[in-house]
This record gives sequence, structure tokens and C-alpha cells, in this order.
Amino acid sequence: MRLVIIGGGITGLSLAYFLFEKKPSLDIVVLESEKKAGGKIWTDKVDGFLCEGGVNGFLDNRPKTLELASKLSLTPLRSSDTARKRYIYSGGKLNLLPESPPAFFTSNLLSPFGRLRIIWEMFVPKWTGGDETLAHFAIRRLGKEAYEKLIDPMASGIFAGDPYNMSLKSCFPKVYNLEQRYGSLIRGMLKLQKEAKKTGKKVGTGPGGVLTSFFDGMGAVINALSLCLADRLRTESQVLSVDKKGDTYSVYLAGGSNMETDAVVFATPAFETAGMIKDIDKNLHSTLSEILYPSVSVVCLGYRREKIRHSLNGFGFLIPNREGRNILGTLWDSSVFPNRAPEGYVLLRSMLGGARKSDLALEPGDKLINVVVDELRDIMGINAQPDLTKVYTHKKGIPQYSPGHEKRLNTVTEICSKFKRLYITGNAYRGISVNDCIENSYSLAERILQEI
Repeated sequence: MRLVIIGGGITGLSLAYFLFEKKPSLDIVVLESEKKAGGKIWTDKVDGFLCEGGVNGFLDNRPKTLELASKLSLTPLRSSDTARKRYIYSGGKLNLLPESPPAFFTSNLLSPFGRLRIIWEMFVPKWTGGDETLAHFAIRRLGKEAYEKLIDPMASGIFAGDPYNMSLKSCFPKVYNLEQRYGSLIRGMLKLQKEAKKTGKKVGTGPGGVLTSFFDGMGAVINALSLCLADRLRTESQVLSVDKKGDTYSVYLAGGSNMETDAVVFATPAFETAGMIKDIDKNLHSTLSEILYPSVSVVCLGYRREKIRHSLNGFGFLIPNREGRNILGTLWDSSVFPNRAPEGYVLLRSMLGGARKSDLALEPGDKLINVVVDELRDIMGINAQPDLTKVYTHKKGIPQYSPGHEKRLNTVTEICSKFKRLYITGNAYRGISVNDCIENSYSLAERILQEI
């Protein structure tokens, strides 16, 4: 039996690996349109610097990614203790993000009223309306100041999104469930902490875990998977469309060739899947087309260490939208992981664009470099010119889980159930992180093997 997986990002590659691991006799083909597999995982080595053009790591609190790394003989690299310190740029300066509740209430990041307003969260009624946006939830429960200074930059850092157009339930289901179950985030956390003392487990509303990568960057997992799959992975194989003929599917590729398959998995971005699947079901095409992908650019700047007066003692900083800056934030990559810069140098990695300034990310590389240099001059006092510049632009960046996302997923599931051995997966649906992609691939592999 033949199974074709369209898309050679982490989702498609890990799915193929799990399937081959459990059923080596299965005829698996992975089709990737680019010269190199990996999708948004894109590690580049330039003049001794290691630049991540997209994903820079994963959290070590979910087992499937670590298990996969072990099977691939990869050694995970945890971020440095220094990286636990994170900053918010607010009021014209970098403010250390409090690392504990006591530190939070003594921090000057929020005004005294803003801190008191958070305590009032315990008395805010539970939401019983429809699909609430992240912004509405945060302002309702925590107050506008906490939203603007804490929640807004977090949303930019994770999703490059606009909280006024992000579904709380789909983007942060853990937080949504906490309110629904306990009626209050604070009361919920107190009860969970009480329960955790009995089990020894840590609890929190955030994702938890420690940021983890590999010595040679996130590209190491892509290279290892590609080697394992060998000739089952076919790069430079662009799929134009897929059609269903009886019990089989016809996959049409650029250049005029086509192949027949018994089962097909779309592990491509939603907008690409929509284009390929329109001949199978027009409603599915239109539903997938509703998932938006704003543009995002990553600008890596390398400096001689002595050019920068800042200690770089931390993970980096995020910027609330209210500050009116042109970057979303900057990570101090060489402080987070070793091997990111040559001896005597540092590497800074800034993000631009996203849901609010998508067009900015599409500006020419030279302009983006100048924008970042100007921003870092104002924010960090870096007056020197960088010794290394590298720009990575994703015209369609991170998928946005806007209000109604869950309803869209239900529609996709319902339509797909009508077609035997047709599957749709990827980070556009149930989690954007590397951990989400790998866990979803593992679950899908088990489902496919049961159904075939």
C-alpha cells in the first residue's frame, strides 16, 4: 500500500518516521517542494555564526520530542540558566520580567493600581459568551495595563499575532480551561498548587519547561530525519493538485508527472493545502483559506562583544504594541545557547512583521537591517554597526488561530471524514509549536495504521 505525504516540514518528516518505524513495509513517499526539507526549521551557519531562520527551540516538558531525539541519536541542549531572565521594553527601558509572584508584586513593571487590579481577578465572573479573544479575556480578567504590558508582548512573541484577533480557547486552551473549571485564574492556580504538593508536579498557566535545542541548531533534527527517510523523501517535488479517482488519489506535480496513491496526507500550510485540494472539495478549500498567515522576518546581527555595553545577561526582550516600535522583540541568542557565535562575538536575533505589521516584513533586506539597527540603538544603546547581517523572510509566517478556529476545525474534520484515507495535519490546526507538531504526527500515525 502506498501513502503519499505532501510537505517535508517537521510534521511531514516526523509522521513518515513514526509510520516507517511501526510498519517498515508501508510504501511511504514524502514530497517537498523546496530543495531542502524543514519548512520553518531553518538553521544557517555563516562565518562561524549559527543563525536560526525560523524556529529556535522547543520546551522539554513534553516527552514525544525528546523521545524522537533519542531515537535519532541526538543530544538535547538545554538553554543556559541566564536565559531564565526575560525582559519587557516598557516606558523607554528594559524591565526584568518578574520570575515569581512575590517578585511580581514588588516590580515596577506595573503601577500599584495595575498590580491591585490583577488581585481583583479573583472576583471577576466566569465568561459564558462565545469564542472570546485573548485581548478581551486579558482586559476583562487582569485589567488593561496587565494586558498591554504582559499579555500583548507574549502574544507577539509566540504567535506574532494581534490579541484582538486571537481565539483564547484555541491559542491558550490551558488558560481557557482554568477559568472554565475554577472560575478564576488565581483560585485555580492555588488549588492546582495545593494538589501539586501531593504529587510533586509543577503547575502554571504557561507552557512550562525549559527551552531546548541542539548543539548544531534545530536543523539537526531535520537532517537526522531526512537521513533516516533516505529516498522516501523527494525534494524539489512541487504538488500542484490532488484528485480522487475511485478508491485512489492522483497527485499531480509540477513538470507534468503524476502518481497514484492509496492514501494521502496534507502536511503543508493551510493555504497550500487549500490550493491543492480544491478539486476534491470546494467547501474544504474555502474553510482552509480562512486561516491567515501574516508575514514575519527574522534579522540576525552579529557583533564583536566589545562593541556592546549591555550585559546581555538574559533571554532577550519583547515589546508591547503600545510602545510603537518597529520590531516585535530581540533574542540574545549567544546568551541562550552555546555555539551561536564565534569566540569574542555575540549574536542577536530580532523579529519583525506579524499580524499588525505584516507588510513591514516584506521590505527589502537592507531596509530591515537598518530598522533593527536603529531600534537596538534606541533600546539597548548599541551604536556600532554589526559585523554580520542575515535576513530570513517568511512571506507566510505563523498561522493565526482567530475567533471561530474551533468551528473551522470541526468543519475540516467533518468534510475529511467523507473521504477514505485522506488526512490533513500541520501547525495550522491544533498547536503551532514543534512539540505540538510531533505529538500530532505521532497520534496521526497511530490512527493511519489502524485505518489501513
